[in-house]
Amino acid sequence: MKRILDFVLRKFIQTGSLRVVFSDGIVRTYRGSKPGLEAGLHLRTKQAERALIVNSGLAFGEEYMAGSIVPDGCTLETLLTVLMENINSHGHVFEEIEDRLRYVTRAWKTLNSLKTSRSNVAHHYDLNGTLYDLFLDEDRQYSCAYFEREDMTLEEAQAAKKRHIASKLNLDRPGLDVLDIGCGWGGMALTLAKDYNARVLGITLSREQLGVARQRAKEAGLDGQVRFELIDYRNLHQQFDRIVSVGMFEHVGPPQFEAFFQKVKACLKPDGVALIHSIGRMDGPGTTNPWIQKYIFPGGYSPALSETLAAIERSGLWMTDCEVLRLHYARTLAEWRKRFDANREKIRALYDERFVRMFEFYLVGAELSFRVQGHMNFQLQLTRSIDAVPFTRDYMFERERESANR
Repeated sequence: MKRILDFVLRKFIQTGSLRVVFSDGIVRTYRGSKPGLEAGLHLRTKQAERALIVNSGLAFGEEYMAGSIVPDGCTLETLLTVLMENINSHGHVFEEIEDRLRYVTRAWKTLNSLKTSRSNVAHHYDLNGTLYDLFLDEDRQYSCAYFEREDMTLEEAQAAKKRHIASKLNLDRPGLDVLDIGCGWGGMALTLAKDYNARVLGITLSREQLGVARQRAKEAGLDGQVRFELIDYRNLHQQFDRIVSVGMFEHVGPPQFEAFFQKVKACLKPDGVALIHSIGRMDGPGTTNPWIQKYIFPGGYSPALSETLAAIERSGLWMTDCEVLRLHYARTLAEWRKRFDANREKIRALYDERFVRMFEFYLVGAELSFRVQGHMNFQLQLTRSIDAVPFTRDYMFERERESANR
């Protein structure tokens, strides 16, 4: 097996260099023809060596969680950067085959029924709430922040994100009925109620998030204005002036894209406005990394704009605005990582070392997917009517400035 892995690595490393310590103590260095970072990797077991040949996309993360794969003389970030850059430029021959097979089977893996969706959400979002307090901002915004300035704190950037989205919703009068699909712990819904005098229904499939959101509304004195319910978007049968969805579309899955936008259309009043904020990819339709699919976001998929817009077109909705946020999520994840690292011992006490290594691998890999692998965020403004929003985009900037100056 070591000979096969040696052959694969000689072909695979085309950029930078990778120094590998094999389980028998033999050390080999693989240098690419293109300049790049230098990284080191220690394979502590023969099982780790075998796994990297058979299913590298899943195995690398699993063996890192088990402590059988460790960075050698470098950080995990540097190691993953070297590996990801080489996946981009050349690819591991077996990984390419695996990726093609994943693409063929991606439909059934993201065929998220009502029951499956509830289970998928519980897998990640019903974890101990204390965990999220240890690395998110005070409002528990678990999505891409918006860094208007280089010196912004995470809290400031998350508040700016909510202002940015609210400006695109064109909340031009008090008392608007707003639907928040995938409301998380309630931060967006509470902000729209408090700062924009909206009446909000927030829906989630997470019982943990639901309890926290309801408690927050009660403590803020907004429980008469904001309502949170455990409802799947597919089971809604009422109309709203505005619809917002932040970081939820990644959990819909390609087979349900058209149904999702049909439901958005059905739930919008004729002059209504919707804003969908999602992780996306710039290189066309793809697949979800199998490790992420198994351990972090089962049923999840970051969509390409091309397949998203095709579903919107079929729904009959107008796309009245589109913005791509490139490195904002990389910066957000970097801030989460700093807080996570500062609280490693507390998180280990909540779970165990394996969980800490799993979550660390997720946060580092996610950040690098935005820095080196073409992931980004997009915000789509959608309407049923051609004239539902003002003639030019100036209103967005004006409302955002007004909100920031309050």
